[in-house]
Amino acid sequence: MAAPVVTTPDEASPVETLGTPRRRWRGVLARVALAAASGAVLYLSFPPRPLWWLAPLAFTGLGVVLHGRRARAGFGYGFVMGLGFFLPLLHWTGEYVGAVAWLPLAAAEAVFAGAAGAAIAVVSTVGGAPLWAALLWVAGEALRARLPFGGFPWGKVAFGQAEGAYLHLAAVGGTPLVSFAVALTGFGVAALVLRWRTGWRPRAVVGAALAVLVPVLAGVAAVPVVGTDANAGIATVAVIQGNVPRLGLDFNAQRRAVLDNHVRRTEQLAADIRSGRVPRPDLVIWPENSSDIDPYRNLDAYTEIDRAVADVGAPVSVGAVVSPPDGTLRNAAVLWDPRRGPVDEYDKRKLQPFGETMPLRSFVRVFSPEVDRVTWQFSPGTAAKVFTMGPARVGIATCYEVAFDGAVRDSVRSGATLLAIPTNNATFGRTEMTYQQLAMSRVRAVEHGRSVLVAATSGVSAIVAPDGTVTQQTELFTPDALVARVPLRATTTLATRLGAGPEWVMTLLGLAALGWTLVASVRRRRARPSPATTGGEGSGRPPDGRGDH
Repeated sequence: MAAPVVTTPDEASPVETLGTPRRRWRGVLARVALAAASGAVLYLSFPPRPLWWLAPLAFTGLGVVLHGRRARAGFGYGFVMGLGFFLPLLHWTGEYVGAVAWLPLAAAEAVFAGAAGAAIAVVSTVGGAPLWAALLWVAGEALRARLPFGGFPWGKVAFGQAEGAYLHLAAVGGTPLVSFAVALTGFGVAALVLRWRTGWRPRAVVGAALAVLVPVLAGVAAVPVVGTDANAGIATVAVIQGNVPRLGLDFNAQRRAVLDNHVRRTEQLAADIRSGRVPRPDLVIWPENSSDIDPYRNLDAYTEIDRAVADVGAPVSVGAVVSPPDGTLRNAAVLWDPRRGPVDEYDKRKLQPFGETMPLRSFVRVFSPEVDRVTWQFSPGTAAKVFTMGPARVGIATCYEVAFDGAVRDSVRSGATLLAIPTNNATFGRTEMTYQQLAMSRVRAVEHGRSVLVAATSGVSAIVAPDGTVTQQTELFTPDALVARVPLRATTTLATRLGAGPEWVMTLLGLAALGWTLVASVRRRRARPSPATTGGEGSGRPPDGRGDH
């Protein structure tokens, strides 16, 4: 029998030499796949699917992937997770303009997930890691809600929780607390999985178990916090959905047809009132862009609207594009009185970049000539406005504004007893966009303890109760009118009173944990003797014992 071959380290076989790199790259690919799957699972938790409970599982996968990784690897895995989430979530942005809008936006939003991933990787091995990881995820959401171009909060974890165990936490700490609770549960499960793989330590297991259970139990306990009583009276409301003449970017080429549709559906409502089929409403909400013809400058548009408002016999909030002689455009909600005509106006404050404004026009033109189809430039409003409409004080947040915590909160703090979300989703066809936006309105209803009226040109329009329940809704691309009695509320929730405070506290705590971990890591490296001083050879591992990937 031949003697076995004994090799020294310098004479290792090719299989042995390549084995470690191969195993390493297999591990990298497995983590990339898990990160992408985690993003996809988070997407599947969002409406129109009622799968809110999938969201914590997405953070379980992310927590396992990031554990013990370096910051640069954490950024990469977080970015992949972000792509897995934002690519399908924001597909509607390219419905009619193609990938030139969709892919850069999804990639830009994924960068923020990557930044959160880098930070979470740094704290992933310290005590209380699930808590710090969840706080840092909230910090990442806070950052992308503000940068760039005023931020893009679409896709906040909280907006996928319009029902389920975490929803009622919105009344306590707003959307940041809901996102934190979901992420903490998921990272807690990840910690339990990792402990199962590496060995159980009672203290660590108890901490991870608390991270899993406390957010869910807190959400259940918060149910009584959500006020739904009509402590400011009751109003009969109507929401008009006139529909558009055709889908796509050119729907508003027939601006008069859009206006006529809403006038016609309002006059049909008036006929139903006279016949006794429905009660007379105290107020009526038209959608955003229901009159893209400026009624102040066009007598025919003014006459049409005035006739419809007088016919229904109630004040109407009309979504109009206002174009003063100075050339500026305003996306406005005009309060139209049945006897006095237009008496008040709210101008949209949060304008949609690359839709209502066009930053970096010359740069974007390099990639797509479609940029020149946006020939307008809107001017933002400067303050929240509350319309007095019958017994209600109606706060307006127009379309895109519902995604911004402050835009909605300002209306409630200004005295709104009822919220209205006039919106125009026609440019996004039959995509999931309108359902994602409706979910935001449901979360806002609970966050501020207000009924919410969603009026969309083409759907989905809805009436949302203060507990987030949708009591009525329309079909897509169908003319309709919703009429209902809704509670008016004057009391404010803890979330309304605290404002952005919880988000700032969570962000600062997360950043403090990150800073402490980085400083402690530097101190350990400085305190550790180097190979030069000890005469020994380096082990080839990073000083903190983490892998390169």
